[in-house]
Amino acid sequence: MSQARISRRQFIGGAAAAAALTIVPRHVLGGQGAKPPSEVVTQGTVGTGGQGMSHVAENKPTEPPRQLAVCDVDKRRLENALKKAGSPCEGYADFRRVMDRKDIDIIRIATPPHWHALVSIAAIQAGKDVLCEKPMTRFIAEGQAVADAARQYGRIFQIGTYGRFGSRGYRKLIASGILGTPVTVRISPKTGYNWKVKEWSGRPHLDPQPVPPELDYDMWLGPAPYKPYHPHRVHGSFRCYWDYDGGGLADMGQHYLDGPQYFLGKDDTSPAEIEAVAPWPPHPDAVLVWGRVTLKYDDETTLIFESGEWGDAEPGDQPFIEGPKGKVFKGDRTEPAGLMQQLAALPEPEGMVGFEEGVRMRRQPGGNADASHRCASLMHLANIAIRLGRKLRYDPAKQQFINDEEANRFVNIPMRAPWHL
Repeated sequence: MSQARISRRQFIGGAAAAAALTIVPRHVLGGQGAKPPSEVVTQGTVGTGGQGMSHVAENKPTEPPRQLAVCDVDKRRLENALKKAGSPCEGYADFRRVMDRKDIDIIRIATPPHWHALVSIAAIQAGKDVLCEKPMTRFIAEGQAVADAARQYGRIFQIGTYGRFGSRGYRKLIASGILGTPVTVRISPKTGYNWKVKEWSGRPHLDPQPVPPELDYDMWLGPAPYKPYHPHRVHGSFRCYWDYDGGGLADMGQHYLDGPQYFLGKDDTSPAEIEAVAPWPPHPDAVLVWGRVTLKYDDETTLIFESGEWGDAEPGDQPFIEGPKGKVFKGDRTEPAGLMQQLAALPEPEGMVGFEEGVRMRRQPGGNADASHRCASLMHLANIAIRLGRKLRYDPAKQQFINDEEANRFVNIPMRAPWHL
């Protein structure tokens, strides 16, 4: 059988005719007003509850799909996420199946905190960049494990809080030395911060209830100890129980402390002395109220958390930042007046990039894994002091309590098999 030879002119002409009969979506070609698929950062979202739904993007028919996967152990929440994302997003009950997807660039994590470290590490090891909801972890050793993984695999990581992005003026203030040293920072209702202590207090007695059919409760628990199901343990109010989170202090701490940690220049260290004022004894399961926590660094820099919801608060107006030479109050009123205005002539601190810009530039964003780990450690240290009811001494380099076996048991808490760091 003879083969007809096709000339180059015939081939080009035939291809042009075929193209004329083919409708190509505008977004595939790119150009003005449309990004080609190669420029789209694709994502999977693990955890699609209240906050998780804000991490689910809506795929639009006129644009390349961005949201390729959603994952949740609650079937109803998963269905809602799939409806929001639209085609071609796929749903999963096991986060590990999301990590198997080679077409996903970033993972957004909005599970309860007892899952944050394991999902983050799995994503990093799978070559994904990670945006994780706060708090970064449930205990200190998890944070170091995530930071080590991000560094080892060269991935971009950020906690979903942007407190430091509005703190550059305070960074200049501290660096200038205008306030003198040591500096004290107060995080309290009087300085503009609500710790939500009573809102996220747990219930000491929970009667077991049937697990709803839409929830895979065993997978929801994951690495956390087994406790009989009760609806107050899951879906939002998980914040009230030590096995999954750390109450209002852990819920709000990463928002409130990311900025102070940055402007105090403490991204690579931790306090050396921690002391709490709280009811005694604490409950072993439910997070309850507390009054004040004082954290002091080796250089005498001090953080004071005050809840305003239990115990005696410091009287009178409280400065947000105080040094031996001056004070800054809520709204940037200063004593003596005009301290902030003196900073205008000073050079601006180095700029920070956000998460998606960091992904594109391959540059670690503000609030990267190492800084976020140190920030989360502030809440963990405070909660450990609340639970132990005594002053603690901590080695910031070793990230261990000094000669304190009881306290160190909270640094690296065993996980329920088969889960482990």
